[in-house]
Amino acid sequence: MTALLQSAPVTLPSVQEKGEWQPRVIGLDLSLTSTGIAGANWALAARPGNRRSHERMAWLLSAIGRCVMDDVDLVVVEGAAYAQGSQAGHHELAGLWWLVTQYLWRRRIPYAVANPHHRTIYATGRANPAQHLPRKERARVAKGMVRSVAVERYGVECEGPGRYDQADATVLAAMGLDWLGCPTVTVPDTHRRALEAVRWPDLIPAAAN
Repeated sequence: MTALLQSAPVTLPSVQEKGEWQPRVIGLDLSLTSTGIAGANWALAARPGNRRSHERMAWLLSAIGRCVMDDVDLVVVEGAAYAQGSQAGHHELAGLWWLVTQYLWRRRIPYAVANPHHRTIYATGRANPAQHLPRKERARVAKGMVRSVAVERYGVECEGPGRYDQADATVLAAMGLDWLGCPTVTVPDTHRRALEAVRWPDLIPAAAN
């Protein structure tokens, strides 16, 4: 049986203390069909194919675990889009979110939670950059804009069926690097304001491996 260990909290290094420290930050755009995983200069999409239910959860958690090792300094996870709370599979997606964050918590890996609007503001400067378009086109165009940012601003090629998930994860990783004081690219304050609304880690409780 695994026992919980009680010890002093762990804190992230401050920007002032880091010196030449180069943090390893991972962005996670969780999805049951195509989870985006990205770092500072790479991105991939974990696609479970025809797997369903517990098999799909186990496969996705394993794929994430291969990228999020114990030497990661921060993970930025996309939070729920509550306006879509009634969509099919929402309860299963929520289960995946808790499995992943529990994985991080047990390994004492700090994680932040950014909702889709935070991510889009950081990428484009606006929460709804395609608001002027008909409703049916907004989501598609906004996703394309975020993908363009990932490719042109961050130099990460986001291709294939999971390109939008890769792009979302790339922006989440960039947000984490910026918050830690190590941005790969400087963005305007109109974009950086998104960082103020993110749930960033403070004290990290200790847990057994």
